[in-house]
Amino acid sequence: MKPTKYITALVLCLFAGCDDFLTVNPQNRQFDTNFYATENQVFDALIAAYDPIQYSWYDGRWVSSVMLGEIWSDNANAGGDATNFDQPGWQQIDDLNTDALTPETRSLWRKYYIGVNKTNQLLNNVRVESTLVGQYLAEAKFLRAFYYFELARTFGPVPVFTTLPDPFDTGKKRNTLSEVYTQITKDLEEAIPLLPLRYGDPAFRGRITKGAAEALLGKAYLYWADLLNDDKTLFDKAVTPLKGVIQSNQYALLDDYAGLFTFGAANSVESVFEIQYTNQVAADWGTPPAFINGNMIVQLCGIRGLCANHPLYAPGWGFMLPTHSLYNSFLPDDTYRRNATLISKAELTASGCSIQESDQNKTDETGFWQKKYANYKAYTAPGGEINVLKDANQPYIRFAEVLLMCAEALVRGTGSEQEALSYIDVVRERAKGPGNNTGNFKTASTLMSENGWTALELIWYERRAELAGEGDRWFDLVRSGRAASTLFPSGDPRAENFSAQDLYLPAPQREVDITNGQLTTYPDPSLFK
Repeated sequence: MKPTKYITALVLCLFAGCDDFLTVNPQNRQFDTNFYATENQVFDALIAAYDPIQYSWYDGRWVSSVMLGEIWSDNANAGGDATNFDQPGWQQIDDLNTDALTPETRSLWRKYYIGVNKTNQLLNNVRVESTLVGQYLAEAKFLRAFYYFELARTFGPVPVFTTLPDPFDTGKKRNTLSEVYTQITKDLEEAIPLLPLRYGDPAFRGRITKGAAEALLGKAYLYWADLLNDDKTLFDKAVTPLKGVIQSNQYALLDDYAGLFTFGAANSVESVFEIQYTNQVAADWGTPPAFINGNMIVQLCGIRGLCANHPLYAPGWGFMLPTHSLYNSFLPDDTYRRNATLISKAELTASGCSIQESDQNKTDETGFWQKKYANYKAYTAPGGEINVLKDANQPYIRFAEVLLMCAEALVRGTGSEQEALSYIDVVRERAKGPGNNTGNFKTASTLMSENGWTALELIWYERRAELAGEGDRWFDLVRSGRAASTLFPSGDPRAENFSAQDLYLPAPQREVDITNGQLTTYPDPSLFK
């Protein structure tokens, strides 16, 4: 489903001392007092609530969770042009050098709280009941949970609003970790029984399903459990919804791992929750960002200085450069996933395609570029600017991740390790390449034996290899307590700049000022309870 744009005008007209005959019912206008009264109106408001999920560009800044989770981590460098000052906010994120005035922090904060506000508007104003409306409200609860989940893993414990905020109340503080995750899981648990397994109409691809809500619920419980010092009860709670997805028979792994991100790949059998993009709504650089429906990171993260004669790729702007650490992390038998994730300068040169060296950011250059959001020449933009309308979807939760999350929950809770390893083996068999690889891949047990790994260490390897370039790396490191200066090579600014407060982005200075400092720039350790 491609969200359309919905604007509600809120007009308050006060006639002090007027007689009743001067009170006029609004004609041809939509107010909060006469809207949300029909199924169609509720659906329109729901579309508005979906909209911020798409934002890859807002307030003149790139606000992609994919870029954030990779560039913030040891998986990628910021990149950009030769000045090493291209998009300075992203250079700050890369160098672990952000502060409350870094523009990207405000844009990301606004992106997600705009989503929260749109869902709250719907959930607090609806004045019609039906089975269909119940489903719409369930979708809105999923969306609110999604926005708070992204806020929490980006900024730490954040202020929680479930009603419409009083504009004169400037005293909102951060909630505790458990208060935030209690709201996230509550919304998802209430939504799940009312959501369909699938939508019959192809036009509704991308709408929230029961499986999407169960998967996000399981993921939220993993984060909550991890951040509460490995709470086994919460790990056990994650198992139930994740097994619900597995046992629903709605999803499977795509046979070819590389096919997940090739040109035109969208909403495959592996897609549990996928953020949709389209080139069908004309837009250019002058279009307000909320009305751009393309995935703008495709051009941004394409290969900078690429030769013009490459058969598949157009030149890009060179952001999100995979690191040597990522390349070297793949085991010797894991070349198929590695080669589907990144491409090297050596490969390009061997194919007869040169790179313009003077265009490269020599500080961040690694000789690798990402392939999961490759800048294909085949993208088109009917009636618009091509660089803002490339329509690569963002797989947010794939079935492979559901299997790995369920394995993690079993291992870290009170579940069966053997069952967990069976789920990992499903992922590893596909990682070998297309076709039936039974008996032709290293099983989870074999890898644990060869490398001296525990089941959890194997899961960390698999998550990095399977999900590289998809935006989870930094958040995995933080939740598991593995984010440290030692992740980065000596001399890397990140090794020198790393501190405990860098685990989360700072709240924007404007928001701190509005609350007279009651909203702290960084979450206090006392909130993680």
